[in-house]
Amino acid sequence: MQLNPIDRNDAPAFDLPASLGVELQGEIAVLRLMRAEKRNALDNATVMGLHRFFAAPPAGVKVVVIDGQGEHFSAGLDLSSLQEQSATEGVGHSMMWHEAFRHIQFGRVPVISVLHGAVIGGGLELAAATHIRIAEPSSFYALPEGQRGIFVGGGGSVRIPRLIGVARMMDMMLTGRVYDAAEGHAIGLSQYLVGAGEGMTKAMELAAKIAGNAPMTNFAVMHALPRIAETSPESGYMMEAMISSIAQADIEAKTRIRDFLEKRAAKVGK
Repeated sequence: MQLNPIDRNDAPAFDLPASLGVELQGEIAVLRLMRAEKRNALDNATVMGLHRFFAAPPAGVKVVVIDGQGEHFSAGLDLSSLQEQSATEGVGHSMMWHEAFRHIQFGRVPVISVLHGAVIGGGLELAAATHIRIAEPSSFYALPEGQRGIFVGGGGSVRIPRLIGVARMMDMMLTGRVYDAAEGHAIGLSQYLVGAGEGMTKAMELAAKIAGNAPMTNFAVMHALPRIAETSPESGYMMEAMISSIAQADIEAKTRIRDFLEKRAAKVGK
């Protein structure tokens, strides 16, 4: 699929480091990790660039697709950033990742990740912050922090157990267990498993569908749904009722419902 790269002369408008590249396709932005020589390991500049981009996506963009240059999505934290770091500095470093990934999960637009090759450590934490994950057969998942003498620091201990359960994450961290693409898909690390080289095509197809949704509904799915799932049933029911009423009161929702009732909108089918 042909995308339209943003000229590097325009890059300062997005304040991106060289480790991130952006391409636009109408209402869809593709944000690519550009450290193939490092298996797209995430250094401080890259994480801060992610923060800035998702805090203020390009005008008119309704969906973002994250991809990794080369053979791997991301092999995780660039360990050189941990050298000679004090405990206090370590807390700040982790909180920097938290803030960046919060802008992905609870940002302005839905985010799709295209997974291939290594999805390890911080790379898996990044993927877990996205809303839809598409895996190619080359994908493999691991949390080797136990072998490195460290602990997840990018929000993985919160997000990953919600995808696969505490016991599975504990196993991955204690034993170094690696899941391949099919195994990872079966336990919930991806929602889609596609053929080799088909990840971006699938991502753009899904992104186009998501971009066509009512913005208020997309916002509610991103921001309200996960919070409802984490609260008590009674609180969840009340929150659902309020969000539902807000969404259906939106002018665009009223137009879409009228189009459906007057048979101008397509019905759901296989």
